[in-house]
Amino acid sequence: MAAYTTIDNPELYFQTKIYSGTGNSHAITLDGSEDMQPDWVWFKRRDGSANHHAYTSITGVTGALVPNDTDVETTGSLEATNYFSSFDSDGFTLGSGNYNNSNKSGQTYVSWNWKAGGSSTSSNSNGSITSNVSVNSTAGFSTVLWTHDGGNSTIGHGLGAIPQVVITKERNATGSWNSYFSAVGNAHRMVLQGTNAKISSSIWNSTTPTANVFSMNDSITSTMIAYCFTEKKGYSKFGGYTGNGSTDGVFNYTGFRPAWIMIKRTNSSQPWCIWDNKRSPFNLTQNYLYANDPGAEGSGANIDLDMLSNGFKLRNSGAFLNTSGDTFLYMAFAESPFVNSEGIPNNAR
Repeated sequence: MAAYTTIDNPELYFQTKIYSGTGNSHAITLDGSEDMQPDWVWFKRRDGSANHHAYTSITGVTGALVPNDTDVETTGSLEATNYFSSFDSDGFTLGSGNYNNSNKSGQTYVSWNWKAGGSSTSSNSNGSITSNVSVNSTAGFSTVLWTHDGGNSTIGHGLGAIPQVVITKERNATGSWNSYFSAVGNAHRMVLQGTNAKISSSIWNSTTPTANVFSMNDSITSTMIAYCFTEKKGYSKFGGYTGNGSTDGVFNYTGFRPAWIMIKRTNSSQPWCIWDNKRSPFNLTQNYLYANDPGAEGSGANIDLDMLSNGFKLRNSGAFLNTSGDTFLYMAFAESPFVNSEGIPNNAR
């Protein structure tokens, strides 16, 4: 009989890290039991308003994107010196800049860290446009670079399995974080930087991604990046649900105890809400950030849930995540699989 999961230790592929700013260059070591060198690091200040910032190893330390905005990728030596210095074998090193490392009033931060295939890419010719990919097939995550040709094209993602999530962003031009979610379908797009409901769009050419490529029909001629995810049993889950409008809310089975969850209402305008197991180590899980907004971390009623041994359960009827009859999508990554490869179940927290 096949093992329940091939990933007994999800911290090899995803970790959340919380830290305080120092105002000086210093290394941040992740907390996992084994070292993990991240390839996508997404930062957010917790105690005050500041833009999100995200760095990817294949574009290097001199380039940052802002998930809550349409900004062009920032580049240059000042960026490297002041904000983010290196991807390390057990974390990353920060510069002295204020975005991710200010010591004013003891500022606190969170980083979300994913492992792809390292900073080196391989050429992928599966699509009509040649792409360069960094792939972690075990964790089902790839980062993809290409230059779009202004037409209806296919792009190789390197996963060897059908992705349920594809998040794209122009690098050298302003533009939305156009995102495909299987829970929404290929006739619509979601925009990560906005509160928009799902948008009717032909950007995916009404074509579901395959095990080799995703489709993109857009007039842009820009350098692009994509973050592609396919589900891995016991580690990641990407789905959708319909709210029931109750404090005894919807339960979503993931097959693991979650470490990170992002939820977005799809049929109406609402924010992208993010929770994790480090900012909220106990149930109720109440400390949230909005992916689309620079605001400080919030906490409290109407945006809370329980992270359980095998999924998550909504604990309110709020419009952000559980109004009756409304539809929602979610992304979730594991702290611990429900059952490991030896058949041993985990515990609820």
